[in-house]
Amino acid sequence: MAIHRIYAVNVQYQHTVEMRNRGLELDTMDRRLDRCAVTPYGRGAGSSRVRVFAWLDRVGADFTVGSYLSLPDATPSRLARHPVSLARAELRLAAIANGRPRRLLLHREASPLSRGWWERRLLTSAEFAVYDFDDALQWDHGEGGLVRRMAPKADKARTAVRCADRVVAGNAVLADWASHHHDDVVVIPSCVSLEDYVPKTSYLLHDPPRLGWIGSRGNESCLLLIADALTEVHRRTGARLTLVGTTAPSLGRLESFIDRVAWSPESQRAALADMDVGLMPVPMTSYSLGKCGYKLLQYAAAGLPAAASPVGVNGELLTQFGMPAPRSRDDWTSALLGLIGSSAADREWLGRLARDIVGLKYSYDAWLPRWSAALELGPGV
Repeated sequence: MAIHRIYAVNVQYQHTVEMRNRGLELDTMDRRLDRCAVTPYGRGAGSSRVRVFAWLDRVGADFTVGSYLSLPDATPSRLARHPVSLARAELRLAAIANGRPRRLLLHREASPLSRGWWERRLLTSAEFAVYDFDDALQWDHGEGGLVRRMAPKADKARTAVRCADRVVAGNAVLADWASHHHDDVVVIPSCVSLEDYVPKTSYLLHDPPRLGWIGSRGNESCLLLIADALTEVHRRTGARLTLVGTTAPSLGRLESFIDRVAWSPESQRAALADMDVGLMPVPMTSYSLGKCGYKLLQYAAAGLPAAASPVGVNGELLTQFGMPAPRSRDDWTSALLGLIGSSAADREWLGRLARDIVGLKYSYDAWLPRWSAALELGPGV
């Protein structure tokens, strides 16, 4: 059984395998670490869960894991509430660097406070270091409020790519950019496990029909991009929107027909199969081009028909799944009415095809050998 030593104070997001959460003793780090993974978030954050923790659950290797504060995000307000833990997290990064790992996996960034120095130090301290990223961090120049503008990610992403021995990118767009800064770039998509989702068995419409969306509070605003279409579909069909994420209302007039479900591994597992049509609207921006289409993969894993903006990886996935790729308000209205108005047999065909494709092309089982090889974990791992 693999053992992942999680050096973070918060133990809310424990591994399903054995975990030792005993804190990192700085005075014991004079010995060299073996395998180490560094991620800015805990298991509750989708990116770290998908790109780090889920892989470590599947490899037969002992990893030391530094997950910073082990929180689901690193917003300034959240960090400000944990000043002591924040200081300890920074000290733990120093301890990991001093441990000179033989194998190091760094996901996205080492610290939200870093401007590239921690990424450089950690990656250059290891015998063999891999940098993994799944968003267009290279185009994140700190847009937003004052605090956000003080912490852009573009420079640190470039630094991490240049300092790593190998780069793992979540899609071809990210890999193309990284290849201008490094000559060893591997594409490994964000994967799903079919076992984590209850497969949809009935494709008869609910009364009223249930549209669905899953994601974090930070991405909820994407639904406002299609607010007019959703309102029109609701007016014509009575359709309601099930939102799996936060329970705090934030979508204005859409809230009148939204049913919110708090995200948890258990609710995620069952909720998608109880929807009729999944939604993934995405803004047409350069940053969106780097998205890995994960929501669409989740819908497919549950066998749920969906409509999504054809931006970045989404376009390729929608073509494979045979699902609609709306762009304008009218496109979205037509796509959703079309899926709702189609026969149960047609929706079942779409859902089952997508689930089969995901199992073959986007599952952890399909990509595990290549992920292990990218980290050079060695035979038998």
